[in-house]
Amino acid sequence: MDWECRANVTVTDLEELQELLLVNIENNKHLVTGSVRAKVLKWGEDVTEFQPPPDYILMADCIYYEESLEPLLKTLKDLTGPDTCVLCCYEQRTMGKNPEIERKYFELLQRDFELEKIPLDRHDEEYRSEDIHIVSIHRKHMNPPS
Repeated sequence: MDWECRANVTVTDLEELQELLLVNIENNKHLVTGSVRAKVLKWGEDVTEFQPPPDYILMADCIYYEESLEPLLKTLKDLTGPDTCVLCCYEQRTMGKNPEIERKYFELLQRDFELEKIPLDRHDEEYRSEDIHIVSIHRKHMNPPS
C-alpha cells in the first residue's frame, strides 16, 4: 500500500520512560511526515497542555490494576472531545483479579463513552490473536438540558 498521512503526534508515558520514547521517535523519524513529540502523562492529573482535544487517542495495554481505573477514566474524559476517537487495544488476561478489573473498567467506561468492539476479522492478519481485543471508544453525545 502506498499512501501518505500527515499527523501531529504526541506519544505519552511516565517520566522514567521518556528517554525510550525519544529513542523510538529518533529511530522512526524517517517514517513521519508530520511532527512527533514525547510528553509525560500521569493518569488523573492535569491535561490542559494536551488541548485542544486530539482527533485520535491510541491506548495499548492500559487495563491492569484496579487502582489505575479511576485516574485512567478521568484522563480519558479530560482528554477527549465530542469527535475524538479512542482505540483501545488490550490483552485479555484470565489469571487472578484481571477478569474483574477488566469488567469493572468497561462498566465504568460506559457511563461516559460508547464502545464498539472491533471484530477479530478486521484486525491485521499478522498480529491478530484471540486474546487481543480492540475497542473503538467515543464520548456519549449529551443532550442539552431543556
